[in-house]
Amino acid sequence: MLAQFVLFDGFDPLDVIAPYEVLHSAGMLTDGAVQVEMVSAEGPRDVLSGLPPLRLEATGRLDPERADVIVLPGAAGDVRDPGELSEEEQANTIPVILGRTLETDLPRLMKQALQREDTVVAAVCGGSLILAMAGLVEGRPASTHHLGLDVLAATGADSVDARVVDDGDLITGGGVTSGLDVGLYLVEREIGPRIARSVEKLFEYERRGTVWTRRGAAPAISF
Repeated sequence: MLAQFVLFDGFDPLDVIAPYEVLHSAGMLTDGAVQVEMVSAEGPRDVLSGLPPLRLEATGRLDPERADVIVLPGAAGDVRDPGELSEEEQANTIPVILGRTLETDLPRLMKQALQREDTVVAAVCGGSLILAMAGLVEGRPASTHHLGLDVLAATGADSVDARVVDDGDLITGGGVTSGLDVGLYLVEREIGPRIARSVEKLFEYERRGTVWTRRGAAPAISF
């Protein structure tokens, strides 16, 4: 299984590194059954994260025809009230950073990935908002950081306040640390629970929350 982790200018490092390490560890525990690589829509290049800046190397181009799993992170940026920021500072806010991805080839490539029956797209935190703003998750259940749930709903997505949401070929996570949970759930679903449990023990981390899916009875009362 090949997992590609997407880098774009202003990405959130934790959204990438947490699930990257989980899937990389799963590969070690399965003698290479899982392969991981960092990519960008533009191809090999150094990519600078959002605040605080951290440079990671994309070693290849995002390729939905090669990847079995594509992990799309959110952005890291200034979270202060935009009204208190200068024009230069506003360019480093999370909504602006996420919006800039729509001007790249990323939306087209993610659309291609979601149209493939054998490719799983996993979005962490603001990664779900990139898909939503590109019109790729309309009518589908998805989660994101709690501050972005209203924005997600406004795009026509079925906004779900859950740590991890499984909608078949689309798996989404909540805030930044949910990348660990998304990664472990991917390992459990695609590789098996024994490997997922071994990675949990290695990381000394237990997954949080219930994975939300459409299966089962719907609650009569919502909270």
